[in-house]
Amino acid sequence: MARTKRGRRSYGAGEWGRNRVRIFPDPKTGIFQIEWRENGRRRTRSLKHRDWARAKRQADQFAAGFIDAPNGKAEAEPEPLTLGGLLDIYGEEVTPTKGKGTREYDRAALEMFRRFFGTDRKPATLSQRDWDRFIRARREGKVGPSRRPVSDRTVERDLRFLLAVLNWAARSRNEAGGLLLDSNPLKGLRVPREKNPTRVVLSQAEYEALLRVSAKIDWRFRVALVLAHETGHRIGAIRQLRWSDVDMGTGVIRWRAEHEKSGFEHRTPVTDAALGVLEEARKENRRVGDAPVLPAPRDPGRSMSHAVACYWWKRAEGLAGLERKRGRSWHSLRRKFASDLMDQPLKVLCELGGWRTAQTVLQCYQRPDEDRLKKALDERRVNSSRD
Repeated sequence: MARTKRGRRSYGAGEWGRNRVRIFPDPKTGIFQIEWRENGRRRTRSLKHRDWARAKRQADQFAAGFIDAPNGKAEAEPEPLTLGGLLDIYGEEVTPTKGKGTREYDRAALEMFRRFFGTDRKPATLSQRDWDRFIRARREGKVGPSRRPVSDRTVERDLRFLLAVLNWAARSRNEAGGLLLDSNPLKGLRVPREKNPTRVVLSQAEYEALLRVSAKIDWRFRVALVLAHETGHRIGAIRQLRWSDVDMGTGVIRWRAEHEKSGFEHRTPVTDAALGVLEEARKENRRVGDAPVLPAPRDPGRSMSHAVACYWWKRAEGLAGLERKRGRSWHSLRRKFASDLMDQPLKVLCELGGWRTAQTVLQCYQRPDEDRLKKALDERRVNSSRD
């Protein structure tokens, strides 16, 4: 009677001395290997994939083949890659190369697609119907980590991630040299877009109100607020600054690639106001070298968290007497920076704020205020009268 043995790192099928086989992952690559004995000698070969469920099925089939095979040898038929296997490979090979926040999103999105489409689904069978079904379910809150209705902007991000996974699979090859996926079955489908996305630009009056109460919150909040206003960078990059990134002598900050959404390292000069709060931070935080500029309140060796930064922002709004407004947060300072420097060449603005493309600035960040619009009309009137 055949018996099987389950283990955390291996799986065995068949009977000892007759048709016993074992599968286990290669410790270096994670690719499953299959092992059996032939004429008293141990044989091993690669299954050329990392799909645990598929490897167990192949072990059972291989063991069953021993019974009828005249020479005690059977070949396991290769199986097509499942969606679960593809998502696992992407999560193991691509996600770890991304920033911390993006890695967290990737893991949540990978699990969401596993549950929605099923792990045994073949990627090539995905179609317009699956696309539309996901959009409806995501909008209604029937799928996703929060199980709450979401905006089209969130749906767009999820679907663009799925497209990125499938495009990567269509360019990547397995250990046998074949493509993981012949083509992206969802290529060309229309991604939903939010018609009127909320992109708040913090006003100068609001910034000054927050600045007045910043010292009452925490010295870290004041430093982060001024740096966000003066450099135009994301709060994620500001939180992760280390003293080794700051050159007080030349007034230059290095922004590391791993903390930038754009993914490239760059250096920018900073204003006197920014240098001033950095001096304040130095007095509060005497650590040097690779120590964080803005350490966590309870752990000086780590950078303060995004949750703490957002909590302090809400407290500051309350102390400043600002009415709560959806979308007014740290990122609204980045939009203010882009709008304040609207008269500068786009190339210069992109370098200062860390944007990779000018199109992103034009579409998502710059918002001319009423005074700037009136000024443009006045200049047009003056030019017309001269002609």
